[in-house]
Amino acid sequence: MSGHSKWSKIKHKKAATDAKKSKVFSKLVRYIAVEAKKAKGDRNSPGLRLAIEKARQENMPSDNVDRAIEKAGQSGEMETVMYEAYGPGGVAMMITGLTDSRNRTAAEVKHILSEHGSALASPGAASWAFAKENGEWKATTTVDASEEDLEKLSTLVEALEDNDDVQDVYINAA
Repeated sequence: MSGHSKWSKIKHKKAATDAKKSKVFSKLVRYIAVEAKKAKGDRNSPGLRLAIEKARQENMPSDNVDRAIEKAGQSGEMETVMYEAYGPGGVAMMITGLTDSRNRTAAEVKHILSEHGSALASPGAASWAFAKENGEWKATTTVDASEEDLEKLSTLVEALEDNDDVQDVYINAA
């Protein structure tokens, strides 16, 4: 019966779920810190309330939220960045993120895109296909993509979201 430990299975499953939670929580901490810095710590500001609400939706402990708000006063300058790109099948992409180094983040995003056969577009090249509603980008026009392109697009979006600086990726694929 060697190798059939129930604890071993539980341990590996817990490690996988904890890694996913950690990645989501670290992105939320950055988001909360930036919004807290903008609001100067005022929890009643709309941006910070939205950030805290997103954290609650992901079941983030309130201690972590409080630490992120406190950290905002101590941390370096974080800024919002936005990149536009075209993915497989001509699908327009809007990539938003928070970073302390624009150059590093731009290089990382550019590298991820090039690994998946895509490239950064100039500002305004892809934004025409989106409209900003309630702080999120919604596709106004869509592109029909083949199954193969959708699979490539899915792996590209996953790779982008695995980057710590990338917050959201919006696409206009139908």
